Amino acid sequence: MFNAQYFRTFITLVETGSFTRTAERLEMTQPGVSQHVRKLEHYLDKSLLERHGRRFALTEAGRRAYDYGLRLFTEHEQFRHSLDDEALDTGECRIGSPGSVGLMLYPYILGQQQMYPGLTVSYSFAFSHEIVADVLAGRHDLGIITEPVRHPELDCSQWHQEPLCLVVPADFAGTTLSELMGIGFINYSDGVNHAGALLRSNFPDEFRSMSQFRRQGFTNEVAMVLDAVARGLGFTVVSRLVLETSPWQRQVKELDLPVVEHESLHLVTRTSSRVPRRYERLLEGFREQRLRERFGYSDGAPAI
Repeated sequence: MFNAQYFRTFITLVETGSFTRTAERLEMTQPGVSQHVRKLEHYLDKSLLERHGRRFALTEAGRRAYDYGLRLFTEHEQFRHSLDDEALDTGECRIGSPGSVGLMLYPYILGQQQMYPGLTVSYSFAFSHEIVADVLAGRHDLGIITEPVRHPELDCSQWHQEPLCLVVPADFAGTTLSELMGIGFINYSDGVNHAGALLRSNFPDEFRSMSQFRRQGFTNEVAMVLDAVARGLGFTVVSRLVLETSPWQRQVKELDLPVVEHESLHLVTRTSSRVPRRYERLLEGFREQRLRERFGYSDGAPAI
């Protein structure tokens, strides 16, 4: 029968190198330590120690049992701390988002994980409808989506907005809608909606629909769309998060436009579950960082 205490005794024995010191540390008798080791060997059906009088060496099975025991108790402590919904610095974070926000949010969260080793992160990049399905199935505690959703089992609220950028090749000299039509449009999953919103606001007398534009290609990975623009194949409209994290940002440029439109990001969670406070701190910290970068201040609005 599995007994975690036998593993704990064995780990302590390996670390102290002595049955006597193990007994003292665990407040046991020395025969009790020996009995735990024998029972663990019986449970695993393997010899864990090569005994040489009062000294011992680990067998191959003993080394593997020691490594497994360390992982076992580390995961146990992480699990125990993860049950504390009020803890800010410990626990698992299971988040899904589109690439447009994840390209910057995920590195930010990894930085927080470096500062607070008690945090663990499971982060998935996916389309909004996949994220919604994963939240409903319990695979994510929290999802970030680009369009609000209504569902009786979900709570959805706006979290953050990022400006949309009209991005053209670096050598593009045009400024008019007809000149943009001349180079064509590079599409991605949210491309048509974003481009339509931005062009409609800035060219109200000329813009009718995105069908006016020759389609120069499509990619389902927003992180790659600026590669096509950098090669001079057309223009696109992306979130500023995408532009700022792109390796091709020096090979493209953003056209200045008088009217600013935004990509709205929404948080989605299950109505039946309470999101631990560590999520709130992560999301608010990222949001405030973005506001400082853009405006030099934070508006202090709550994240969730």
